[in-house]
Amino acid sequence: MKVRTRFAPSPTGRMHVGNLRTALYAYLIAKHEGGDFILRIEDTDQERYVEGAVDIIYRTLSDTGLIHDEGPDKDGGVGPYVQSERQAQGIYLDYAKKLIDKGEAYYCFCTKERLESLKQTVSGKEISIYDKHCLSLSKEEIQAKLDAGEPYCIRQNNPRTGTTTFSDEIYGDITVDNAELDDMILIKSDGYPTYNFANVVDDHLMGITHVVRGNEYLSSSPKYNRLYEAFGWEVPVYIHCPLITNEEHQKLSKRSGHSSYEDLLEAGFVREAIVNFVALLGWSPLGEQEIMSLQELIEAFDYHHINKAPAVFDTVKLRWMNGEYIKKMDPSVFAEKAMPYVDKVITRDCKKDMILGLIQSRIETYDDIPDIIDFFQEVPEYDIDIYTHKKMKTNTENSLEVLKGVLPVLQSHEDYTNDSLYALLSGFASEHEYKNGTVLWPIRTALSGKAMTPGGATELLEILGKDESIRRIEAAIKKLEGAA
Repeated sequence: MKVRTRFAPSPTGRMHVGNLRTALYAYLIAKHEGGDFILRIEDTDQERYVEGAVDIIYRTLSDTGLIHDEGPDKDGGVGPYVQSERQAQGIYLDYAKKLIDKGEAYYCFCTKERLESLKQTVSGKEISIYDKHCLSLSKEEIQAKLDAGEPYCIRQNNPRTGTTTFSDEIYGDITVDNAELDDMILIKSDGYPTYNFANVVDDHLMGITHVVRGNEYLSSSPKYNRLYEAFGWEVPVYIHCPLITNEEHQKLSKRSGHSSYEDLLEAGFVREAIVNFVALLGWSPLGEQEIMSLQELIEAFDYHHINKAPAVFDTVKLRWMNGEYIKKMDPSVFAEKAMPYVDKVITRDCKKDMILGLIQSRIETYDDIPDIIDFFQEVPEYDIDIYTHKKMKTNTENSLEVLKGVLPVLQSHEDYTNDSLYALLSGFASEHEYKNGTVLWPIRTALSGKAMTPGGATELLEILGKDESIRRIEAAIKKLEGAA
């Protein structure tokens, strides 16, 4: 049997990391087995619908390489692939009525006030278990209410005795008392199906063999199983993924600033690194390799190795992984992605392409760029103690001496390229019996006002150019003289 998985997001905004993981795992399971990956839009909750969210779903899947085989834009013969369109065709109501005919569901005409009266507090939590009041209505009573146009919903008729067992590939067999199963609503009073009911009907009609979702749906799975059994349908393979938490082991939320795919892009992360990292949020490959392309993930992915324990969103690890992707990036691609960050910080005329070459191997995210290169725009305020470097054997006194000595040499030199400048300054050091570092360290400090910079003194000189370099060295001399 061909493996068929689906990603069924609700268009409610940006794609949460947990939803992206669900899509990724569903995609990897299908592609690992040579199967089909289906996109279905679940828009039956009209109150949560966000304009433009469907476009976000398409854009995110395309951007991450999770290309669906069937969907609203690719009919595979089991459409429509949008639940509101399926609802308009009466699919869900038809199947709900089939359950009514079997005694597995029933009409409920209870008012909002009566339902409110059923609520009770258990262990400090407010719960509501329906009392099957409308199950006792006769056919004549039901028909009279329908003819009168009374609002209704359709509920699942779950037993109150015995147990229900379902099997999950990650969590194993789980048995629950039927007394815990509420008669959940299948069709709401507005005519729309509930998420739970629509999922079961659609998954069956679309031939879904493997259902991937978060473990927050574990508690609903017995109800799903009872629906499959009521219809006489084959139950799909369940794969429930562990919770994703932040470093404090709290559920990843929007306030964390990196809860969605677009949040991560805006924070300077690379899409390939995001996909790679998200794949490891609950799944471990065999072997030591962690940096994996999408194709490598397809080949390696075995859902039996998904963990039960919550997955921690380790920002440090993501940053490291992102840095590895940036280092391996084609320089022209990196330049295209990184230049906007450079342009925001540096408006003066200088060799920005050379800056890009220096920083590609030194950053972990694009957002690191401004703090690393801001001195190219303007030297920050700094303490003269940074001229002191024990290893280089430099201090404020000999730094001032070096800068005053090298200034006229740099003023008279015209070729401000790295190799030419290095030869010039090495010659100056040799002539004055300095070590190279004793000369280069003060120059680099004067040009940047920082103890750490991308590139050395001669590279900074070339990037800044002669006029700006001379101006900065003169300013450094005045700063050191003023402190003497």
